Amino acid sequence: MKQIKKFLGPGAAVKATAVMLAGIAVTTASAATSTATLPVSATVTNNCTINTTPLVFGSYDPVAANASANLDGTGGVAVACTKGATATIGLGLGGNASGASRRMGDGASNFLTYELYQDTGRSTVWGNLGANLVSPAAAPSKAPRNFTVFGRVAADQDVPAGNYGDTVVATVNF
Repeated sequence: MKQIKKFLGPGAAVKATAVMLAGIAVTTASAATSTATLPVSATVTNNCTINTTPLVFGSYDPVAANASANLDGTGGVAVACTKGATATIGLGLGGNASGASRRMGDGASNFLTYELYQDTGRSTVWGNLGANLVSPAAAPSKAPRNFTVFGRVAADQDVPAGNYGDTVVATVNF
């Protein structure tokens, strides 16, 4: 401030203050604004996941209980898809199939024939093609939807004792 007083002479403090205020006023008066828009976007793609719960038939008795009665069981398929996505769900024939017949094997060339169905009456086979695919309505939300797999081991099969099993691939197409 002393240098400003020397430069401005008598009454320098008032002049210096006026000069400083004028500088602020000029700066404030010359300020302006400008705006622009910032586009923001994202893409949501259809996606689905699939999980299964095992189908365990339990004990098959070819001599008494299942000599004339089928052995039924249930498993499950859970599918979660993007809201609004349409999908189909298929079940393969399994690792021991013979033609179009699903079979569980005991690892020693013995097989127990079974089938997988879409309905409780076990009348519509669940497969990988056409009408054998399950085709639910479009996903109402991303929450998983559960579908029951109805299985049946046919009665009156002449097989030796053992542990029988198979692996079926479940597929969701979207």
